[in-house]
Amino acid sequence: MSLTAHQKYQLKKFVQELEKYKGRHTELVTVYIPQDYDLNKIQSHLFEEAGTASNIKSTSTRKNVEDALEKMIQHLKLYKKTPDHGLAVFSGNVSEREGGSDVKVWSLEPPIPLKFRLYRCDKEFVLDPLREMLEEKEVYGLVVMDRRECNIAILRGKAIIPLVKSTSNVPGKTRAGGQSSQRFMRIREGEAKAFFKKIAEYMKEEFLPRLKELKGIIVGGPGPTKYEWVEGNFITTEVRKKIIAIKDVTYTGEFGLQELLEKSLDVLANEEVSKEKLLVGKFLELLATKPGIVNYGETQVMQNLEMGVVDTLLLSEELDEEKIKKFEEGAQKTGAKVEIISTETREGVQLRDLGKVAAILRYELNHGY
Repeated sequence: MSLTAHQKYQLKKFVQELEKYKGRHTELVTVYIPQDYDLNKIQSHLFEEAGTASNIKSTSTRKNVEDALEKMIQHLKLYKKTPDHGLAVFSGNVSEREGGSDVKVWSLEPPIPLKFRLYRCDKEFVLDPLREMLEEKEVYGLVVMDRRECNIAILRGKAIIPLVKSTSNVPGKTRAGGQSSQRFMRIREGEAKAFFKKIAEYMKEEFLPRLKELKGIIVGGPGPTKYEWVEGNFITTEVRKKIIAIKDVTYTGEFGLQELLEKSLDVLANEEVSKEKLLVGKFLELLATKPGIVNYGETQVMQNLEMGVVDTLLLSEELDEEKIKKFEEGAQKTGAKVEIISTETREGVQLRDLGKVAAILRYELNHGY
């Protein structure tokens, strides 16, 4: 199950908040409750743990654990039953002052159903299960190549992660003096085949261990070379079966990988990266061609929201959390759609640099109002 950008943003913020807290002793309580689990059983277990905590020798640690458990038990009483995806609950004394008491409790219904039960008392909260939800489970392989150069990368979520860069020994088209045309062509073809085998070997090394998570491989490059390579007997069968598209791109290198991603939005139509690039791309195109139907900047967009003319609100994930909340509340009142945009794509970075807030409007306005 893939998280939406909004779910990912909220979960990331929740994890970052809890990561800040460290206990002086094993006194921070973490509980994970699986979906469909009886809340009464969890509360009974926490009562038992509170009884056991009375045996802790250190007075301050004992008090902190007992207070955390009591706070958590009271909090769980707010729920009539376990939420559909289960519940993650955290409690502990987070006072920065030695001997001080500031016992807090947090709870979250995770975006992905919990399948396990956990109780732990430690110096920090157990957050790895939530961090794992943030990791992209499905990835794509990207390959751009010609006879001179090859770049292999993976697309994880919205981020292109380079893996291999390699250059060939294929000589240029001008042959050295004294060489016959046929001999020169044989040398070129021999070096090209050696390079094709080398690329295929790199793909095998990088992609075979990832076959389970690899959703597909997209190959790109200028000219017909990419077809010659894919259709030749170079790529191992298991890897070749994962090739889902071949695209014409102008470049190799990092520019080529970016261009391949942009040319593959049809293939990636259901992926978050595609939606995000298309959405911000649409805003940027309208900004250049019909500036009256878009706006950007916090003040200007908030005015548009208050006027009720915003159709789609684009918020950078780097915008302050309180401001995001304020914009979301404004959008809710007028039925505007809200999209949280990461900075993992080139378009996301452009949105951030434009002021982190942008809007596509319902109709054109004269922004001189």
